[in-house]
Amino acid sequence: MPTPTKGPRLGGGPAHERRTKAKRLRPLAERLITFAKRGDLHARRRVLTVVRDKNVVHTLFAEIGPRFEHREGGYTRIIKLAPRKGDNAKMAVIELVEAMTEQQKTLLEAEAATKRAAKEKAAAAAAPVVTEEVVEEVAADDVVADEVVADEVVADEVVADEVAADEAATEEVAADEAATEEVATEEVAAESDATDE
Repeated sequence: MPTPTKGPRLGGGPAHERRTKAKRLRPLAERLITFAKRGDLHARRRVLTVVRDKNVVHTLFAEIGPRFEHREGGYTRIIKLAPRKGDNAKMAVIELVEAMTEQQKTLLEAEAATKRAAKEKAAAAAAPVVTEEVVEEVAADDVVADEVVADEVVADEVVADEVAADEAATEEVAADEAATEEVATEEVAAESDATDE
């Protein structure tokens, strides 16, 4: 006979105790639930080495693990049943603990209140930021408008200077033409006087 494992021996005969099997199963089940709470790929692969059915592993990670997220241990309980008819063997059922402790309920309520407060604070903080951005945009638009007006004033001054320069140049040309005409008139008059003599 091989050396027995540590702890109570199982499968020793028809009179073995079912409750002993439940006690041996409990640490294994709790370890698998702890892996399911972690939820990463390595934990999933570790569970698949023990439980070969992928549907069961999916249920463990998708439903059971998140259910015990705020529980630190004690995911299962063992309930004694009446002895089995026939051989009067002790019977027990191992099941998942459904109810939360008062401490866990308080923790969940505190987390929910904290999340609500954070959302309200974020919403309150977001509203003034939006108005400040709008004010900044309006102020930026005013600055741009002031710059455009200033550019237009400078452009008008440049155009006025150019027009004044053009008028001055036109007056100079007109004065030169008048002077040239006077000189030409005097020359024509001098020539006419010279031809008359």
